[in-house]
Amino acid sequence: MSKPTTIKDAIKKWEDKHPGEQISEALEVGLQFQWPPIEKMDNSLSVLQKCKKLSLSTNMIEKIAGISALKNLKILSLGRNYIKSFSGLEGVADTLEELWISYNLIEKVKGAQVLKRLKVLYIGNNMIKEWSEFVKLQELPCLEEILFVGNPLYDSMEEAVWKVEAIKKLPNLRKLDGEPVVREDE
Repeated sequence: MSKPTTIKDAIKKWEDKHPGEQISEALEVGLQFQWPPIEKMDNSLSVLQKCKKLSLSTNMIEKIAGISALKNLKILSLGRNYIKSFSGLEGVADTLEELWISYNLIEKVKGAQVLKRLKVLYIGNNMIKEWSEFVKLQELPCLEEILFVGNPLYDSMEEAVWKVEAIKKLPNLRKLDGEPVVREDE
């Protein structure tokens, strides 16, 4: 079995694919679908000073790390990895507006509350089972859109009941599971 791709290797591959461009100047960087997959995020990512959108989806990453220096990051795509928690996002808490973290191993949303500017959270197909975890998302004051399908909590309910309860618990939502939220008082 070949050893995993490192962030440094992935950055080098990106630069080879984009001759004449410097990754340190790029606004969008895609390091998804690496083969062999990336297993660890590290401080090599700090070169992405201007990056607004970073994709590391479809790898084998277990922990969020190495992004504290990314002061312009607005969108972080980490779908289809092995991530279990939100820890590691503190460094981008002031800028991150969208977190795409579906198809991971998240059971608890502890740590998400630092993301005070987060508007969009794609967290479908994870392992969230309890309402108490979903309710913690109330601590995200800007959250307008969430994708939650495929979690055990969602799967355990009838869709209509799920929608009513989720909207009650997150009163600022404008979009739930891809559909506009319509409230009776509107």
